[in-house]
Amino acid sequence: MSVALTGQVATAAGRAKETEAEEAFDGTLPLKEKVSYLSTDMAGNLLYSSLGTYIMFFYTDVFGITAAAAGWILLIARIGDCISAPVWGSIVDHTKTKWGQSRPFFLWMAVPFAITVFLAFTAPDLPPFGKVVYATITYILAAGLVYTGIQTPITAILSNLTPDPAERVKANTFRLSGGLFGTFITAVCTLPLVNWAGKAITGHANQKVGFMFTFAVYGIIAVALLWFAFRNIREHNYDPKTQNPLPFKESLHAIKGNWPWITLIIAFVIFWIAQEDRMSVAVYYAKYNLNNENLATVLNGMQILGLVTTFLIPIISKRFGKAGKTDTMILGMVMAIIGQLLLLTASHSFALFVVFWAISILGAAMALAMPFAMLADTVDYGEWKNGIRAAGLLSAVGASFCIQFGSGLGNLIPSKIMAAAGYVANQQQSAQALSAIQFCFIWLPIIVYAICIFIMLFYRRFEKNEPAIRAELAKRRAIADAAVA
Repeated sequence: MSVALTGQVATAAGRAKETEAEEAFDGTLPLKEKVSYLSTDMAGNLLYSSLGTYIMFFYTDVFGITAAAAGWILLIARIGDCISAPVWGSIVDHTKTKWGQSRPFFLWMAVPFAITVFLAFTAPDLPPFGKVVYATITYILAAGLVYTGIQTPITAILSNLTPDPAERVKANTFRLSGGLFGTFITAVCTLPLVNWAGKAITGHANQKVGFMFTFAVYGIIAVALLWFAFRNIREHNYDPKTQNPLPFKESLHAIKGNWPWITLIIAFVIFWIAQEDRMSVAVYYAKYNLNNENLATVLNGMQILGLVTTFLIPIISKRFGKAGKTDTMILGMVMAIIGQLLLLTASHSFALFVVFWAISILGAAMALAMPFAMLADTVDYGEWKNGIRAAGLLSAVGASFCIQFGSGLGNLIPSKIMAAAGYVANQQQSAQALSAIQFCFIWLPIIVYAICIFIMLFYRRFEKNEPAIRAELAKRRAIADAAVA
């Protein structure tokens, strides 16, 4: 038998084996696929969380851009996401390959993502206006255009992994755990690695060189993680025979009357204002209010504690009953508010400060995990309501846009407050500037979480109707499959 013929036989056998596996799929995802899904968000957060946590500090204290200009750069990039998010969603909805609908983007977009983030943390020697232009272009590419091309399929693929809502919550728990690992690595390793690499390479303290080295390393790790996910994940709930590519105009109809989705994206944008504000201002709070920049590594590194509540989410959500996901998210934000309030009583003790900060982290992590699972449910609702399953568009706007726009506001708002209070980089801060930093770090998240809780109360009614919607969809799909057969 020729080598070519042998290869064809092997390929055919592999496809047959995969087809048999799909036919035998009962809705339960194998552990290997859950771990692979974990690696997608670990890669995403390794780079994107670094942007959210350190880009303001990099711009103001390393690259030499004013806080006000840096805030506008981040907001302009977020406005661009208003365009890129639905475009990427439509691209995903139009994708139809032998690898699936969302999965191939882990292969295609990994390297561009790593390169653009590396460029964003590169500080070329330019005049002030040139620095602003360079920062704007590279940040729009890294945190907007290219990141959306990764984040959209990561979220959109959840509804295609399995039709089982309980399995979706479990898969999402794995994913968010990976995200926390990625965030933990950036929080604990970034500044020490930046300082070590800068000195090791140049012979003296040089954060410009240190940031370049650090994000070259992070980029390589992220590419490896995304390619690992591409190799192992399968879209069991995606059938190219019955789910044809959607025109963009038709995808928009999935939004019509989809009030659960509309409610969720409003809440998620607001939630991310608090999430990004806490992480980005932590560096300033540690450096100026606690007088130790290295404590930022401790504060942001503690994000890993969120694994505790993240892994408890399936149990907590189940115990809450019909509105389990909504109530779990609200409980998390209440915990975060309590933790933030307690921080005000711990100014005399850093040990107590760490304990109360941990409470806030545990609550925020619980709340953060829920909207991603809820988005998959709103995709089902859109299909039930309008007969259109636009997982790409709904996920792109519901996750990528919300994260990026909320993150942009979460950077812009504190930058404006700090600038108005007289913040000057690398100088001893005035009492007014220190108070502004404290307000942004402690009080602003409290206000934002409270608003988000109020909005999520409107989502509970929809969640109680999910079982009936899933049953109706199952009947429709069975009829459609019979017609195709």
